Amino acid sequence: GDKKKSVGNGRIGKGEYLEKLSSLQLELNRMARWLQATAKRLVVVIEGRDTAGKGGVIAAISDTLNPRQCHVVALAKPSDRERTQWYFQRYTAYLPAAGEIVLFDRSWYNRAGVEPVMGFCTAQQTAAFLEQAPPFEKLLVQDGILLFKYWLTVDQAVQEQRFAERLEDPMKRWKLSPIDLKAREKYADYTKAREAMLEATHSKHAPWTLVDFNDQRRGRLTLIRHLLDHVPDSHLPETPLDLRGFAAAEEDAAIPEAEVPKQVLQAVAKKFPTATSRSFEKEIRGSTVQYEAELKVPDGAKARSLTLELSAEGNILSEEEVISFESFPVP
Repeated sequence: GDKKKSVGNGRIGKGEYLEKLSSLQLELNRMARWLQATAKRLVVVIEGRDTAGKGGVIAAISDTLNPRQCHVVALAKPSDRERTQWYFQRYTAYLPAAGEIVLFDRSWYNRAGVEPVMGFCTAQQTAAFLEQAPPFEKLLVQDGILLFKYWLTVDQAVQEQRFAERLEDPMKRWKLSPIDLKAREKYADYTKAREAMLEATHSKHAPWTLVDFNDQRRGRLTLIRHLLDHVPDSHLPETPLDLRGFAAAEEDAAIPEAEVPKQVLQAVAKKFPTATSRSFEKEIRGSTVQYEAELKVPDGAKARSLTLELSAEGNILSEEEVISFESFPVP
């Protein structure tokens, strides 16, 4: 079974857990700012048995992060069309862009666990996956993606207890599916599949880290601490904010087009090639700079604006278009 030595003695109390989690979440936000400033990409794969606590640790990581930057991916079963694709294909669409974080709540490793155990794929398909996964992940790492893979371990007795809690709690019952109930009978089969997966896909460039989740609170703290300790140095100097006179500064934020970065002008011209006039505003946001373009276009019934966020290195991190049904004032 998944009998790993627990960290510390006894279960951690809620008060102590929340205090320690708050400190870690502050560090996670610093890490997120570093990712944006450096245009790095982070992928975290969370795997484990049913009831191990995958959703809970993903929530603990993502709760205080910008949802535009941190994305949780929990895919449903593949469609008929997706079943005809290369197995990794539907996952590649969710890989992060510059400055983004992607948390996979289960991942391509379904092909090494639930699918063979429950009879959803052939032995040949699983063998092909175990052969292809290491080079696939090596390509991700070679392209600069920071890749972390975690397996949450839980003993069979604890798993049974959590199944019973979900069955009794109407607020958790949605987490139970017919497949989950069938999986209870296949604990040993899952163990065998997991061992084969770890042996085939634990590599120097993409190692697995096993975390004891018999105590979910302690497990979350351990996993997040490990993640923070193994991401490259993410320290950025804090940018002091002075809110005095903020409203006045906001009104005077307009800047001449000559001061707008070339990449912003190019993005605006590409998005709105027919614009007859445009004005720009600039706002500094911590380690990033935001430019907003107000545009007048031939169909003047709509006011359009395009907001672009740039990293300290000048990389465009995000863009957002807004259309409002108000005409620009006639000069």
